[in-house]
Amino acid sequence: QVQLVESGGGLVQPGGSLRLSCVASRSIFSLGTMGWYHQAPGKERVWVALIGTGGTGNYADSVKGRFTISRDNAENTVYLQMNSLKPEDTGVYYCRILMGNYWGQGTQVTVSS
Repeated sequence: QVQLVESGGGLVQPGGSLRLSCVASRSIFSLGTMGWYHQAPGKERVWVALIGTGGTGNYADSVKGRFTISRDNAENTVYLQMNSLKPEDTGVYYCRILMGNYWGQGTQVTVSS
């Protein structure tokens, strides 16, 4: 069993930046691929970024070039650096460990002027 806790969300103006963090309750080194997912108001949850144990990130087209996913195995933490934020990035962001399908509780991001 693994618990995931996200943080770092908030209110930001369009064009601004946020960095989300996801801390796991135990070592993530052996947990394989982890990811960040976005659920906009009234819409389904969709993936935005994935990262394997080797540190290579994969991104949805909607965030490519703006978001960067990274992981710090020593700190049991996965990050999502979000730049050039747009109003359509608004929603709840969830962290996930694909193996075992563990999810965090989510952190709210609101992009608005």
